[in-house]
Amino acid sequence: MMKTLLIAADHAGYETKEFIKQALEKEGYTLRDYGTFSSESMDYPDVVHPLAKAINNGEEEQGIIICGSGNGVNMVANKYPNVRSALCWQEELAALARQHNNANVVAIPARFISKESALKIVKTFLASSFEGGRHERRVAKIKPQ
Repeated sequence: MMKTLLIAADHAGYETKEFIKQALEKEGYTLRDYGTFSSESMDYPDVVHPLAKAINNGEEEQGIIICGSGNGVNMVANKYPNVRSALCWQEELAALARQHNNANVVAIPARFISKESALKIVKTFLASSFEGGRHERRVAKIKPQ
């Protein structure tokens, strides 16, 4: 059985969110959607804070966040000590974020990549795993001491 993923987007990422959500559900994933639920203008922190809190508190392991540039959603998510969100616009970045940084959230820049590319990035992120080893020491240093 596939795990539950968390997903959220602002108005700029709404269509990409829906595209990714539909594709992943067809593959058997369960997605907990934090919104937004339309392309009407809204404030991305309103949907990212609840998603990041859920990951921070250990309710689920991984999330997908989307906005126009990916920067805003990424900044909000990384305010939480147990969230390691990575802004990814290429598949290789998504793989490295998981392998080297043990990222648990992928941030997607919807205005700069196609929906199809976004889905490939998400799938790469989900298929990759943390390598551990020398990277464990570095990841442990991310939280303020």
